[in-house]
Amino acid sequence: MNDSDQARLTRPRPVRESISEMAEIVMPNDANPLNALVGGRLMHWIDLAGAMAAHRHSRQRVVTASIDHMDFLVPVRVGDLVILRSSVNRVFHTSMEVGVKVWVENYRSEQNQHVSSAYLTFVAIDEAGNRLPVPLVIPETDDEKRRYEDAGRRREIRRSESARRKQVRS
Repeated sequence: MNDSDQARLTRPRPVRESISEMAEIVMPNDANPLNALVGGRLMHWIDLAGAMAAHRHSRQRVVTASIDHMDFLVPVRVGDLVILRSSVNRVFHTSMEVGVKVWVENYRSEQNQHVSSAYLTFVAIDEAGNRLPVPLVIPETDDEKRRYEDAGRRREIRRSESARRKQVRS
């Protein structure tokens, strides 16, 4: 990799360059016996949507390091359209927090409902699995700036919780 390639990969990027959206129609094989979307399938889709934003921002391979608490707010039924929107909230050297918001669109009733939100941490890696630096993210809108600041607070909570778990294990 030459110097211009390296400069291109490490230049700070605005949040808008990471914004990703994916859509899935809930099929019978995605559902439980009550015709509701299985939570694990939604978690898988959230991971994919988050990875899309992390890839777009870092322009590197990424792996999921963690996912924060997740609630399922409303049921999603077979035939519903699930919309997942993601973007990078903040970068921490080799890792980045990505927010994913999930909506269900019932095109029969023309209603959209918030299903879930999640915060995931991704780490950029090379072919050998070594961590790589991630370009800084530039929040531009008031909402992006709020999410940027909130991500810093969530990181501190994750770190203190991780330290507490290590202490309990020892």
